[in-house]
Amino acid sequence: MVNGWYGWPLERVLLVLLGLMYFAIFVQVTIFHYRQNFRHWSMWVPVIATPIDALACETYAFWTPQWVWLVLTILLAVSLVAGMVGSFLHWRGIGERVGGYEMRNFLVGPPVALPAMITGTSVLGLVILFWR
Repeated sequence: MVNGWYGWPLERVLLVLLGLMYFAIFVQVTIFHYRQNFRHWSMWVPVIATPIDALACETYAFWTPQWVWLVLTILLAVSLVAGMVGSFLHWRGIGERVGGYEMRNFLVGPPVALPAMITGTSVLGLVILFWR
């Protein structure tokens, strides 16, 4: 049993889990973008942003000065926008493949769920920070 977690507010526990989620997304997005040889500069954005988001979530879970909250809020907002742009780019990438928006292109083309996961994770983080 982990006695050190007794009395932790739900916000702190969720931030720890959110940081782990960002790290898992980082591993997956790095593998996919490495596989495509980082053909477009925008492929670097989630590879760089997700570990920073993970570190910021973990930092704020254990150390809570106001400036860390502000930095985390800005990082999550930027990741939210980056996830939406990534979703657009992935959908457009599927449409540019031979055959357009056919099922086979969804299977072999850019994964549409991954940028949506970054967007959703960022929204969850912002909800955690602003929930009162």
